[in-house]
Amino acid sequence: MADTLSKKQRSLLMSKIKSKDTTPEKVVRSLLHRLGYRFRLHRKDLPGKPDIVLPKYKTIIDVRGCFWHCHEGCKVSHMPNSNKSYWHTKLNKNVERDRINKQKLEELGWTVIVIWECETQDLKALSETLKNIKEK
Repeated sequence: MADTLSKKQRSLLMSKIKSKDTTPEKVVRSLLHRLGYRFRLHRKDLPGKPDIVLPKYKTIIDVRGCFWHCHEGCKVSHMPNSNKSYWHTKLNKNVERDRINKQKLEELGWTVIVIWECETQDLKALSETLKNIKEK
């Protein structure tokens, strides 16, 4: 199926997609704050500039968009039908970068927790996941 938007319209739409301070990230940060955690954001001295860093617990929380990071089994994560070669390369690079950054962080002694965009819809379950950080 061909793209229904012009190049200019598509460019404008894509330029509005944020990489920091996304809605799912804000949901996680809000819950963490309510649970009493203190954290830092996007630390440049760590591999991949992680979304949320909890230094006291030596824990990283990586909030990933289901589409952009190819969440397996998620209905939001799918390969677009148009320009398949571009999207295949783009999304696979994201997945590989995530894998490498996680490995580097773990080698530095950090625990990495991945929270998917779709998981931010169930606040009760997400809250339970976040409460368990103190126990690790």
